[in-house]
Amino acid sequence: MSPERPRRGNGNRAGVQLGIDEAIERIGRRARVYVAQGSATPFGLLAAIDAAHDRFAELEFVSAFLLDRPAPLDHLGNPFRWTSLQPSGALRDALDSPHFGVVPARYSDITGLVGPGGGLEAHILLCQASPPDADGRMSLGTGIGGHVDLLRSTPLVIAQVNPQMPYVHGEGECHRTDFDGLVEIDEPLPELAPAVVDETAAAIAAHVGQFIGDGATLQFGIGSIPDAVLSSLTDRRHLGLHGGMINDACIELIDSGAVDNRHKGPVGDGVSVAAEVMGTRRLYDWVDDNPAVQLVNGALSHGIEGIAQIRNFVALQSTVQMALDGSANSEMIAGRYISGPGGAPDFAFGACVATGGRSIVAMPSTAASGRISRIVAQLEPGAPTTLPAYTADIVATEYGAVELRGRSLEERANLLTSIAHPDFRNDLSRQT
Repeated sequence: MSPERPRRGNGNRAGVQLGIDEAIERIGRRARVYVAQGSATPFGLLAAIDAAHDRFAELEFVSAFLLDRPAPLDHLGNPFRWTSLQPSGALRDALDSPHFGVVPARYSDITGLVGPGGGLEAHILLCQASPPDADGRMSLGTGIGGHVDLLRSTPLVIAQVNPQMPYVHGEGECHRTDFDGLVEIDEPLPELAPAVVDETAAAIAAHVGQFIGDGATLQFGIGSIPDAVLSSLTDRRHLGLHGGMINDACIELIDSGAVDNRHKGPVGDGVSVAAEVMGTRRLYDWVDDNPAVQLVNGALSHGIEGIAQIRNFVALQSTVQMALDGSANSEMIAGRYISGPGGAPDFAFGACVATGGRSIVAMPSTAASGRISRIVAQLEPGAPTTLPAYTADIVATEYGAVELRGRSLEERANLLTSIAHPDFRNDLSRQT
C-alpha cells in the first residue's frame, strides 16, 4: 500500500481487535443500529448478532439498499426490528411483518436521517473495511455514501474487517482509530451480476444513445437498460462518471478510454466518482487501489450542490409507472413497496439545474409479460410520486424516445402515448 495514503476521520477511537462475543457485548441490549448498504453490508457480523438474539431486548436495524437477505430478519419482533430506507428484493419476505418498516428517503439525505438529530439517529454503525496496513490505514471499501460521515458522529462504530474487501480510494480511506472495534470476518462480498441485455433493452439503449454525446457525464442505475446503454458507448470520447454506483459495465468504458472524466468541471475532474461499487468479484479486484475511481459521501455524489457544478450531466433512470403528465412512481407495485426513492429525485433535480443537464427515464413499455402498460393515464391510486411531472425531460421505451421538457400536458400525453406499447395506445388516447 502506498505510504501517501491519507489518514481520514477524527482518529480518536480505540481501534481495538475484538472477538465476536466482545463485539456483541459492546452493542448492548437496546439500540438503533445503522447497517452499511450494498456490497459493503457486514453480513457475517449480522449473522453472529442474529445467532445471539436472546442476548438482546430490542435492536432496531436501519439500512438502505441491500443485495442479500440479512440474518436478523429471522427474528423480527424477537427481539429485532428492521427499518428500510430503500427496500430491495432481498427483503421481500419481511415486508408484511409488523416489525418491518419502510421510511422513504432520498439517498442524499441518508446521513441526515441517521446522523445526530435525525429522525432515525443511530447509536451504532456496523460496516465493513479492508484490513489495516502496517500504519493502520484502511478503507471502507466498496460502499460509503450513506455512512462515511457516521464514522465521526456515531457513538459506537464497529467494522467487520474483511480480507476480501478492496482498498478503494476517496472519502472512505480511513484509519483503524476511526473505529471503536475491529472484528475480523473473512467472507465473500455480495455480488450484483451483470444484467442480461435482451432485445428490448438493446432497442431502448439505441434510442437513449442519441442523447449522450462526447463529453457527457453519466449517472445510471441497476438493470439491463443501463448496462445496455453503457455497453453501447465505447465509441464516445471524454465521458465522465458521477453518480450512485460503479458497476462491471464501467470497466470497459474506462479501460477503453471512452471515460476519462476530462470535462466534468470541479467535482471529481479526472476521476470517476460514485457512492458505491456494486458488481462481481472481477469489479472488486479492479477497483482495488485503483486511483481512477473515488468514492464519496452521498451529499456529494447525489446532492444538488455537487451535481449543479457538472457540465452536461445525464441522469439515466428507470421507473415502474409513468403517468401521461410525466410524473413517475418508482417505489410501489399493487400497493406493496418494492423500493424507495433512492437517488432518483436527487439525480432528476440535479439534471434540471446542471449546465447542459438532461434527465432520461428509460423503461420497457410493459410489465407482467406484456399484460400491463408502464405508461398509464394516472399513477396507481395510493402510489407515491417519486418524480414529479415538473422534472420530466426525456422518456424512452423500445418504441422510441420523446422530449417532454417545455411541453404542455396535452402534448406530453400524446408524446408518451406514441411510445407506449401498441396494444395500449388506443386506451391511452381515449384518456387524454
